[in-house]
Amino acid sequence: MSENQNNTDSTPEQTDPSEILANNIKQLESLLREISNGNNHFNHDPFNLSEACSAWFEVISKNPEKVFEAGLQYWQDAMKLYHQSALALMGGENADPVITEQKGDRRFRHEAWQDQPVYNLIKQSYLLTSRWARNLVTDVDGLDKQTAEKVAFFTERYLDSLSPTNFATTNPAVIEKTIESNGENLVKGLKNMLGDLKKGNGSLQITMTDTEAFELGKNVATTPGKVVFRNRMLELLQYTPTSKSAYTKPLLIIPPWINKYYVLDLQPKNSLIKWLVGQGHTVFVVSWINPDESYRDTGFEDYVIDGVGAALSAIEKATGQSKVNAVGYCIGGALLATALAYFKATGDDRITSATLLTTMLDYSDPGELGVFVDQKQVDNLDLKMQDNGYLEGSSMATTFNMLRANDLIWSFYINNYLLGNDPRPFDLLYWNSDSTRMPATMHSWYLQNFYIDNLLCQPGGISIDGVEIDLSTVDVPICFVSTIEDHIAPWKSTYAGAKLFSGPVQFILGGSGHIAGIVNPPSEKKYGYRVTKKPPANPEKWFASAEQNEGSWWPEWQRWISRKAGKKVPARKPGDGKLKVIEDAPGSYVKVRLGEDH
Repeated sequence: MSENQNNTDSTPEQTDPSEILANNIKQLESLLREISNGNNHFNHDPFNLSEACSAWFEVISKNPEKVFEAGLQYWQDAMKLYHQSALALMGGENADPVITEQKGDRRFRHEAWQDQPVYNLIKQSYLLTSRWARNLVTDVDGLDKQTAEKVAFFTERYLDSLSPTNFATTNPAVIEKTIESNGENLVKGLKNMLGDLKKGNGSLQITMTDTEAFELGKNVATTPGKVVFRNRMLELLQYTPTSKSAYTKPLLIIPPWINKYYVLDLQPKNSLIKWLVGQGHTVFVVSWINPDESYRDTGFEDYVIDGVGAALSAIEKATGQSKVNAVGYCIGGALLATALAYFKATGDDRITSATLLTTMLDYSDPGELGVFVDQKQVDNLDLKMQDNGYLEGSSMATTFNMLRANDLIWSFYINNYLLGNDPRPFDLLYWNSDSTRMPATMHSWYLQNFYIDNLLCQPGGISIDGVEIDLSTVDVPICFVSTIEDHIAPWKSTYAGAKLFSGPVQFILGGSGHIAGIVNPPSEKKYGYRVTKKPPANPEKWFASAEQNEGSWWPEWQRWISRKAGKKVPARKPGDGKLKVIEDAPGSYVKVRLGEDH
């Protein structure tokens, strides 16, 4: 018996199903009016799609052959599908499908999509129409690359939205639930939607997990440690050793400032931070400030000097060691690479090796994320950030979710709004919903100089505090770790960055994506990885020649870093050096969530 049935049976005054249904319909009407009345003002074209679609239409109208070929294939397949469906509806045997969903597409798992002719017809009709539209917007001669990619990407997102699984009347699971609960699922779903609209101040901010189920320091971000340094940019966490000895050189981890560091410390079983401590590293992690309007004029150079530079000085006070191995994750890796070139130019040799996790340095081919970053969109963001002095983290979270819309948007839309279920507790999704703000000046500078103008990879392309940045001067050992299914930092784009340095470079390519491929503990024995010590210029040649290994990349990297970490010394506890303990990890900065002030 379902939970909804239990709730219904416990209310004796509404035992008549018709009364329950009528009451639920009234509630639906009331909720729909409230949603409609509260959301009348929004930007109809935040991604400037009208211009891109106009350019596509102009080009495609001059290419009738492509339109005819796509239409002819669609018509032939549709006729075959309707013929098969008619026979199936009359009791005939099911024939081989005209079209099937791609491997890994989990939208059509309900048995009705295969077993019932009507639903099978709906599914295949949708897949055929999607293929037809996809054919029209791909490989269009005469359309510039960026416009073509934008049209193709948003066409795919539009097709995702039209999936029959996203509508109550064409989703068999929703129909079953509606009949079973006399429509209570739809009432509960609209209440969930209204709550998410209010939470997003008029924008639909879908709740992906039960945020009340998690508490930082209690059941996520639990590796023991202390805050030993704090300034306006960061808190520096030093973790408590679990062994009697540690490597001489401390290890500094620089996470991205778009997300919080504890993706590397979700649970003890998959915590990279805990694992590194167990390997004998004295681990320090940067926990960035979640900036408010007072950080309006904070620039990228502040993250280099008052961020990375200040952390290095603090580590030396805490341990007495000036030489440090550093790890940067995603944008934190781009920051680390920039800092390395800045330190090289200023005679600072404290970082003796660098590891760049899923890090792009050459933005000439940023992948799907590039469709969100063109000059007009950056200019629009500048206007958007003028009022508050920062970009709200939910904006970036929405962008990242759109890269995997079926998994990170529509699956929750169905679960929360159509089925009327409460979101389940999931630590990774809790972290995913815990985004941070970006200071206006820094974010605009970063997008313009890295994504739009691609200046980081050009010698002297950018300057930090008046110092020209040239990555080719960096000669310390560097290890790139990328993942083969990364939609945020495509591995071939990260590979291009590996050729920018003058020192020795090792490249490791793990399985899975941007998060799961990095947070991949050895105990899981998943995904595998490829590795070579001297990457050739061509990524395809590298991929063909690189050795395939089973399991996690973590032990492979540990073998690399252990040769650069120095001899073993007595383990250092937080507070042993010249820096005293401020408070327990995870600290205060990480606890500021969206919509909260300091």
